[in-house]
Amino acid sequence: MQLAQVEGFVEVARRANLSRAAEALFITQPALTARLRSLEEEVGEPLFRRGRRGMSLTEAGRAFLPFAERSLQALREGASLVANLPTADALVLGAAPAISTYTLPGLLVRFEASRPGVRLVVRTGHSEEVLEMVVRGDVEVGLIRELEHPALEALSLYDDELVLVAQPGHPLARHRRIPVARVREARLILFDRTSSFYDITRAIFRQSGTPPGGLLELDNIDAAKQMVLAGLGVALLPVTSIRGELASGALRRIDLIGMPPIDRRMVAVRRRERRDPSPAADAFWQMLEGGAHVGSQPGTRPVT
Repeated sequence: MQLAQVEGFVEVARRANLSRAAEALFITQPALTARLRSLEEEVGEPLFRRGRRGMSLTEAGRAFLPFAERSLQALREGASLVANLPTADALVLGAAPAISTYTLPGLLVRFEASRPGVRLVVRTGHSEEVLEMVVRGDVEVGLIRELEHPALEALSLYDDELVLVAQPGHPLARHRRIPVARVREARLILFDRTSSFYDITRAIFRQSGTPPGGLLELDNIDAAKQMVLAGLGVALLPVTSIRGELASGALRRIDLIGMPPIDRRMVAVRRRERRDPSPAADAFWQMLEGGAHVGSQPGTRPVT
């Protein structure tokens, strides 16, 4: 049962005239007739008698009228209530998986401390997907690896380093630094074929001419980390995902001799031309501009 059908029924009952009811609803008479027929088919009874003197309610129509009127009144009252509510302070974000898992929770805790009661909405996807969300206006701020788009402005946050790690009992973990060629002695654990991390890891060892001793592929960073913790191999993981394990000694970092730091720059993006930006989104951006991000913590390099 559609609202337009109920509105048409009540208006015809009030005016007892089909053409005047159609004028009041700013629709054509055939359109209103179609609505009434659909409603009568749905309730299973004729609601009007059509005669020379206009439209009169049948017994079923008289029984149905008070319910229809109450329904419309309830909807009007609900719409009025919503219209008079204060505008919700909402922050709609998009974030790539590594950021939403390891960086965003701390950011949101700090943000909520300054804006209690803010409504938080977070959507996740790979960086390319989040970028498109921002372009379309589905989210106001995106947190992604560095990507460029002419419609967006970007704020550099921090450089997240990929480091080779192993469980302390692993043979390679006895060394703080090893040549890249020694990676062939271990099983290399990769994660998420659709991410840039996967591509970077494969490219490094392909360019070095050092195929690993074996491969184990997982679908996310946490799964890969658990495999390394279990001693099943070594992996290049972003520092933000293993900060706690490095600090506790559960994982050990192994530097690759002759290999420069492997960084991915993380940025915040938003549309250059924004329509009705929310105060919460502006405040969140200002917080990021002020340096309240993971780059100010140990284990990552802030952008200078």
